[in-house]
Amino acid sequence: MNESILVMNSVAKKFGKEEALKNISLTVHKGDIYGLIGRNGAGKTTIMKLITDLSKESSGGEISLLGTTKGTSGYQKSLQRTGAVIESPVAFNKLTAYQNMKIICIQKGIHNFSVIEETLEFVNLAQTGKKKFKNFSLGMKQRLGIAMALVNNPDFLILDEPINGLDPIAIIEFREILERINRERNTTIFISSHILTELYQVSNRFGFINDGQMIQELSKEEFDELVTEAIVVDVENPKAAVVVLKENQFKNIEVIGENKIRILDKHTPVKDINKLLVQNDILVNQIQKQENSLENYFTNLIKDAGGQ
Repeated sequence: MNESILVMNSVAKKFGKEEALKNISLTVHKGDIYGLIGRNGAGKTTIMKLITDLSKESSGGEISLLGTTKGTSGYQKSLQRTGAVIESPVAFNKLTAYQNMKIICIQKGIHNFSVIEETLEFVNLAQTGKKKFKNFSLGMKQRLGIAMALVNNPDFLILDEPINGLDPIAIIEFREILERINRERNTTIFISSHILTELYQVSNRFGFINDGQMIQELSKEEFDELVTEAIVVDVENPKAAVVVLKENQFKNIEVIGENKIRILDKHTPVKDINKLLVQNDILVNQIQKQENSLENYFTNLIKDAGGQ
């Protein structure tokens, strides 16, 4: 059985009369890179603030972090084993990466400053020298935020939208750093992002949140089993096309627009379907393979849950 690093059970949060979180439950296992997926305002940052004790839950529920329950004396020790970058990295603008890291070390009671250079090297910031934080690129600022969170070698790392605004090269570099943190440092990671293609690349588990409610949790393997490749055909006569396809043993067919048909089939080559329709005098305007992405899956989940 997997060891749980974070467990939230029926946790609620209100801001005045507004319900930001509605009985949220989720579990992050040891070794996970858990991708938290949701739109702006869905409650992702609120969850992270509750975990790190930057905010208090409103009523009931329970948060357990590294085996201790929030509100007990041991919870602060669990927080000391947790690194976090929530909303945006915080650093002194007029100080260098090394100087900012030194302040963090002093705050955390770390006296061996050799860890600074090691950590800056790990996040590819070892060559910044005297360059001040205010002159860092967004990607450099995000990497320094991670370095600060890693300085005490935490067991659990929380990252709030760390790749938003980064250019493609910086995103790839960031992905590699996350994978190394997880693999080489045995650090469990809890990460949110709007860039779902990247979350799919790095995460092994997903949690889908909408309007303060957890819609679904599933592993990457479960997601891959659920998604279905399809062939989308734009034809002049969809009714006739459906008849021809059914006569040729295609069963899972959906009409998805005025002239579009989706064939749920992973194995039949596109060219064979195109040939079949053309041979039956059905004009094909366009035909292509369509893979169900994390974005599409999340969008459909929201629709099924009654969202917009």
